[in-house]
Amino acid sequence: MVAGLGDMNFSLAFAAIGSALGTGVAGMSAIGVWKKAFLQNKTAPFIIIAFVGAPLTQTFYGLILRNKIQAANFPPEVSNYVMQMIIGLVAGLAMGISAYMQGKAAASACDALAETGKGFANYMLVLGIIETVALFVMILCMIALPV
Repeated sequence: MVAGLGDMNFSLAFAAIGSALGTGVAGMSAIGVWKKAFLQNKTAPFIIIAFVGAPLTQTFYGLILRNKIQAANFPPEVSNYVMQMIIGLVAGLAMGISAYMQGKAAASACDALAETGKGFANYMLVLGIIETVALFVMILCMIALPV
C-alpha cells in the first residue's frame, strides 16, 4: 500500500486544528482586553499578542513529525501503513489538544495581564509548560520511528 494519505498528514492536520482553536480563543480574549482598554481611554497592552501566538508552534511540531513519519523506513506492509496512520493520528490529537489548552490558558493570561499589568513572565512559563506536552509527544514519537 502506498503511504502518503493519512499517515503523515494526520499529525499535521490535528496539530494545526488545535493551533487554530487555541489562537482563536486567545485572540478573542485579546480583542476583549483591547476593547476594554480603548473604552477606558487606557493604553492597550500590545505584549499580549505573544499569548495569542503561543499555540501556533504546535503546527510546526505536527509538520516536523509528519516529515519524520514520511522519512521513516517502514516496510511496505499494510500493518505498517496502519501503524503510521495511528502514530500520526494520536500524536496529532495530543499536539492539537496541547495547542487548544495553551490557547485557553493564554486567554486567561491576557485577562490577568490587562487587569494587573504584572506577571508576564509567569504567564509565559505556564504556556511553556503546556507546550512541553506537544514537544514531548513529537520527540518521543520520532524516537520510536524506525530508522
